[in-house]
Formats: sequence, structure tokens, C-alpha cells
Amino acid sequence: MSDSEGLRLTPKAKVECHSRYVLKCCFSPDSCLLATASADCKAKIWNTADLSLRTTLSTDSQKWVWDCAFSADSQYLVTASSDGLARLWSIDNGAIKREYQGHQKAIVCLAFHDGSTDT
Repeated sequence: MSDSEGLRLTPKAKVECHSRYVLKCCFSPDSCLLATASADCKAKIWNTADLSLRTTLSTDSQKWVWDCAFSADSQYLVTASSDGLARLWSIDNGAIKREYQGHQKAIVCLAFHDGSTDT
């Protein structure tokens, strides 16, 4: 391939996952899960082996979910939302483990560092 041809990527699968825009997607550190965050006010967790839906993360008060990040052990997901809350979710049961309050405006990005020394 010459430099002028460029790299051509071909999709392996297409998944209809949300009813509105997908704003972020990220793989878990163990590569077994894919998280998607959306303007439909939900985050979803997908199994990467077959792209099946594992769980949907949402609350009645949650607005657009702008960002998400996995914990180092792939057991938790933290989400950033337009409602000004960051939420820590359990991947196992989809339950909210903690809500982080105090922002007066939308949270549109985040990072998750859980103290793990793994890189």
C-alpha cells in the first residue's frame, strides 16, 4: 500500500444501541465490556464477545450522559451527566453505588483513577 492510498477501515458490526446520539464509548480494561453513553439519558454496558446488551444504567432524573470510564478491575463504571451528577455504578447489578454532587452545571467529562497500581 502506498502512502497516497491511506488506511481503509471496514466495520465488523453495527449495533443499534441508543435512541439518540452516542456521545462516548469506551472499552473496559479487561476488554470484555464496552460502555456507551448517550443523549437518551442512559449508559449501556455491552459484552464484547457477541455485542449483547448486559445492562442499561439510568435513573428518572438523569439527563444526557456525556462521558463514562471503567474502574481498573472492570467492576464499576462512573458516568458524567447533564444533571450535574457523577454516578458510580456496579456492573454486576446496575445499581448506583454512589452519587457525587456539588457541580452547578453539566458534567461533560471525567476520568477514573481508583488507586490501582496496574497500568
